[in-house]
Amino acid sequence: MARERRAPAGPFDYSRKLSLRLVFIIGAIFLYAPIVVLVIFSFNDSRRGGNVIWKGFTTKYYEKAFNNDALVEAFINSLAIAFISTLIAVILGALTAVVLWRFRFPLKPVFEGMVSLPIVIPEICMGVSLAVFFSSFGLYVPRDMPFPLNLTNIIIAHITFSFPFAAMVIRTRLNSFNREMEEAAKDLGATEFQVFRDILLPHMKPGLVAGALLAFTLSLDDFVITFFTSGPNTVTFPIKVYSMVRFSVTPEINAASTILILITLLVTFLAMRFQSFEEPRQ
Repeated sequence: MARERRAPAGPFDYSRKLSLRLVFIIGAIFLYAPIVVLVIFSFNDSRRGGNVIWKGFTTKYYEKAFNNDALVEAFINSLAIAFISTLIAVILGALTAVVLWRFRFPLKPVFEGMVSLPIVIPEICMGVSLAVFFSSFGLYVPRDMPFPLNLTNIIIAHITFSFPFAAMVIRTRLNSFNREMEEAAKDLGATEFQVFRDILLPHMKPGLVAGALLAFTLSLDDFVITFFTSGPNTVTFPIKVYSMVRFSVTPEINAASTILILITLLVTFLAMRFQSFEEPRQ
């Protein structure tokens, strides 16, 4: 029996094209090699974190990172800001997405442009404008406020620039919604709230998860806007790392950064698992 000839690669069959495979491999190396190197050298038994010569395996710098009270405090501040701002940003983003998707009203394009403005405006301009806003209206947090109320200014700033990202992602998900399902539910006697809770919200869940991951990552990684809106007693992890790097790159920074990467991967994994559990099986 003659051996069947393999069909030629189609225009969208990227995995069978050698040139595109090489581009993918080079791009992956360019993106992930620095992260892999950082994780590896967080276990390097060297006094300097930037030392590229392997001196031996050790975990003592993780212990030093956990014993560094200032670094731990900054790390906890960043996580608290990210979780709180993500929760509020997703709620605001979902409501904004529903309004933009469902309703027609005067000056709607202007409203859409205002919502999208924090996405395109430079971070330095955003940080300066928020700092001027807080200063002009006297919206400062007293130093003796308890945690996490002492992070209020930074949380407000992070919500301001992160909720438009969530809104755009959720609205994209809503564009695939079949409105006939909503009309059928209303014909069967469902109220507006029941339609939103039982039909629209389950359809939005992938967008909600994606928007939450995007808002969480942006908040956890932000430096410029946080730098302008944080007070002298509210230091976040990126600002603390920047202040440490100005003097020298220590192995503690590599260890703390590795922990942050692991937490981000864990949150992403849990979100994807939650999304897969919520999807109905065929």
